[in-house]
Amino acid sequence: MKCDIILAGVGGQGILSIAATIGLAAVEQNLFLKQAEVHGMSQRGGDVQSHLRLSDREIFSDLIPHGGADIIISVEPMEALRYLPWLSEGGWVVTNSVPFVNIPDYPEPEEVIAELGRAGNTIVLDADGIARDLGSARSGNMVILGAASSFISMPFGSLEDAVRKMFGRKGEDIVEVNLKALRAGRDAAAVR
Repeated sequence: MKCDIILAGVGGQGILSIAATIGLAAVEQNLFLKQAEVHGMSQRGGDVQSHLRLSDREIFSDLIPHGGADIIISVEPMEALRYLPWLSEGGWVVTNSVPFVNIPDYPEPEEVIAELGRAGNTIVLDADGIARDLGSARSGNMVILGAASSFISMPFGSLEDAVRKMFGRKGEDIVEVNLKALRAGRDAAAVR
């Protein structure tokens, strides 16, 4: 078993929380894990990306080569587009449809979505809208993780357990809204 994941977004969108959740689940599944990240967390809106490698065997490099990612999980469509060269043939892109317009010449969102669609296996959903409908606009990242969950080589229950551990110190209400977001993302991707 091997699963190479590129996580992409902009600062403040919860990419590192997605990485930590997958990492916790992987450890509980006794998987090997390597992660490399580049982020501008101190400046909201800066590029954030992470290479996350999971395997049932030892992993020697934390970086995913071009054409080697099984999944690109993105909470921002332009950031998903930026990392397409890393996607493997037959790999999946799972992204939010809602742009975070942080540059003056941001292309038309429809053009970005159309270009992503040309990549092949693509799931694009309004994670922000789904999260708002659940009563927590900040849980869009968990919606995206849920949408990508069927492509991550581990049981969905292990991701749910990881969400409980990740958010447990913030209280049961926060845990529950993030679990609802995770499940809503899984359900939204399943109907496509």
